[in-house]
Amino acid sequence: MKLCLFGGTFDPPHVGHLIIAETIQESERFDRIVFVPASNPPHKERGISPIEDRLEMLRLTLVNNDNFDVSDIEIERGGISYTVETVKETKEKFSLTSKDLYFLIGSDSLLDFHSWKEYESILNECRVIIALRPGFRPSRIDPEILSQIRFANIPQIEVSSSQIRRRVKSGLTIRYMVPDPVRDYISEKDLYC
Repeated sequence: MKLCLFGGTFDPPHVGHLIIAETIQESERFDRIVFVPASNPPHKERGISPIEDRLEMLRLTLVNNDNFDVSDIEIERGGISYTVETVKETKEKFSLTSKDLYFLIGSDSLLDFHSWKEYESILNECRVIIALRPGFRPSRIDPEILSQIRFANIPQIEVSSSQIRRRVKSGLTIRYMVPDPVRDYISEKDLYC
């Protein structure tokens, strides 16, 4: 089995996440891409939406794609969400080797990757793939880290969760930025207002 974990807060999940995952799935021929929402991310600002809402929005987003799954592994584990623990637990659960497990993150997360818990272990336990975000410059990354990761050739979509949250707060439309069921969920739950 060739498995890719796609970690993030997904607050909310948007079309950019879907395009990244679909493009990676096609080019790498993964058996599955598993979206892993961080329950309590150590590197994100406080004030993120409750994990139950982010998990439900992901489920609504991925309902029609048989290649995508959602994992509540970090929610079940509780505490702070550390990628190294998720990678090791996934490898054990599915009896995967380091060559069969991939971890996908956006290049914005790569900027502080060196400060992640046991980041060297992450690089040893799986293959790390980076989805480039607009404006990213590899020269800002430690060359040792750069030598152990791969950049994905994907379309760069200038949509972000923070942009969507700001638009909702300002009363602007998020149509076409998120799937319709997610837009309806955000409206029904008064998220980001």
